[in-house]
Amino acid sequence: MDEADKGPNLSCLGTGIKDSWKEYMGKLMNAENEWDHRISVTVKEGRTDIIRIDEVAAALKQIKRHKAPGLSGLVAEMIQSTGDTGTQWILGLCNGIVKECCIAEDWNLEVKYVPIYKGKGDPMECGSYRGIKSLEHAMKVVERIFKLRIRQQIDTDDMQFGFMKGKKTTDAIFIVRQMQEKFRAKGKKLYYGFVDFESF
Repeated sequence: MDEADKGPNLSCLGTGIKDSWKEYMGKLMNAENEWDHRISVTVKEGRTDIIRIDEVAAALKQIKRHKAPGLSGLVAEMIQSTGDTGTQWILGLCNGIVKECCIAEDWNLEVKYVPIYKGKGDPMECGSYRGIKSLEHAMKVVERIFKLRIRQQIDTDDMQFGFMKGKKTTDAIFIVRQMQEKFRAKGKKLYYGFVDFESF
């Protein structure tokens, strides 16, 4: 990690600490990865289908309970408790986003970032903290619907374990241990390469 990734040192900022956190978190959460144009990909584009009520209902069920609300104070449990009324309200909201091709401005403005210390590194450096966003629960529903739609259209390599449903770290460890045992039984050398990616 180079000096720029560590963020500002909090010990010398005095009254500017709040602004430094805002600038650092804004940069961290909105960083865009450079697209590697050498990779051949098939671009999928076209008109977005309207969102169906069953998609909204499924997304609402997936939202974890007892989570902190956004600035509106609205939580998923409140929407669920209204039954069809809440589901229809979210449906109208989602299809409004699809039609207008943009999300509500309030969702961009009303986001709280809470820094959580990672437990390692200098506690006086912003880079030693993980930023947790306090999002609107209605926005989480919309994100889940689009995430599911995207996953249905893309192919993911079978070797991918991170952020994959049904694949756990323990599965990857089991595969590594089996490889070790097989190579050891045959008296062959086995080399592993581990890459620790940092946020940039």
